[in-house]
Amino acid sequence: MSTDTLAAQVTGPVLTPGDAGYEEETATWNIAMTGRPAVAVGATSVADVQAAVRYAAAQNLPVAVTATGHGQARPADGALLINLRRMNEIAIDAAAGTATVGAAVEVQNLVDAAAAHGLAPLAGSSPNVGVVGYTLGGGLSSTLGRTYGWAADHVRAAEIVTADGELRHIDADTEPDLFWAIRGGKGNFGVVTSLTVGLVPVTRMYAGGIFFDGADARPVIDAFRRLVADAPDALTSSVALFRFPPLPFVPEPLRGKLTVHLRFTYLGSAEEGAALLADARAAGTPLIDAVGEMPYTGFAAIHADPVDPIPAYEQGALLRDFPAEAADALLEAAGPGVETPVLAFEIRQLGGALSRAPEVPNAVGHRDAKFSVFAAAAGAPGMEKELREPLFGPVRALAPWATGGRQINFFSGYETEAADVATGYEPAAWERLRTIKTAVDPGNLFRVNHNIPPLG
Repeated sequence: MSTDTLAAQVTGPVLTPGDAGYEEETATWNIAMTGRPAVAVGATSVADVQAAVRYAAAQNLPVAVTATGHGQARPADGALLINLRRMNEIAIDAAAGTATVGAAVEVQNLVDAAAAHGLAPLAGSSPNVGVVGYTLGGGLSSTLGRTYGWAADHVRAAEIVTADGELRHIDADTEPDLFWAIRGGKGNFGVVTSLTVGLVPVTRMYAGGIFFDGADARPVIDAFRRLVADAPDALTSSVALFRFPPLPFVPEPLRGKLTVHLRFTYLGSAEEGAALLADARAAGTPLIDAVGEMPYTGFAAIHADPVDPIPAYEQGALLRDFPAEAADALLEAAGPGVETPVLAFEIRQLGGALSRAPEVPNAVGHRDAKFSVFAAAAGAPGMEKELREPLFGPVRALAPWATGGRQINFFSGYETEAADVATGYEPAAWERLRTIKTAVDPGNLFRVNHNIPPLG
């Protein structure tokens, strides 16, 4: 079957290397993961996705999927790439407290749409990550997670095109095994073309970030440890060591130096939030203090994640604790006086509702972890080997406190083998995921990802 035949079945563009528009259609947000697919399909509808999947199966081509391009696990070289970016519809049902979103809806757009009804989704830290990909990987909300759990816990229904090209409408009662698997199993089971997610009644928060000089790293991290020790579920915090380049887009007080960024969110009153933050706020001399009353729609300002495409390299882990000894190990590996190309090293508080089982079970595991660790570097494409040790070193320094598990949305291009991916799940969940994969995708058509292989 030629691509001309596919093009006749698809409303969107069907492109091969050398075609006009191919580079744009195959671009990813993480430039380090941009590949050379054999065919790129710009899907405009479920029917386009079905035609693309059936073509790939007939041609024995693996299927790669992109929407916003943030979650690309590996380059889609030689695959059929389905670009979902045109499928970005949002429908809010305020009475039911739900939103139904297309495959490429970005988090900020859903936040804004829900806010008009006094509601909110469980957003992460970045405004232009895709709602579907983020949620299928668990969805760790840096503002609402400790209060309401994982974003995957709030999925009510989904539409998914499986390897046979069929569209399935699934929920807790219809194909419950597949519904369990996609909520945590990412894109291993098909192309999710829409999700219906529950919203929560949040419109404002006392939140933001405080930058301190790197010289204050120890007292600020100690204050962070005190802050989270007995934190109510309405409070979420993280602390990050940042090494910003001396470039004009970086605020002048932060350019070319090590800084410490304390992030804080409290869903109670501003007065209570200020009292909870007072000790940490006084731990050093702030370079920038941007914590205050804010609408939930401004959530992205808390972490100020990059929004423009970059070549990103990452590494992470989960911790059972973050005692003073772990803080010592972190500062020795990544603190003042250390020369490293790593841009950011974060310790994020978990627990609260993130540790509790949802009403409708899903594949998201390792809920007993108390903290997550995340290291990130930005460089040119092809720097995997050069940046590996700088990223792995500080994470390895915290190994005595690590659980051995990982959070699937924080996997990187360094972790694509089955043994690596298995660490994202509890052992029983991993075997169940593989069993369900065998039932719906026995040929592993959907494998250009952090892959869950079928049995055998």
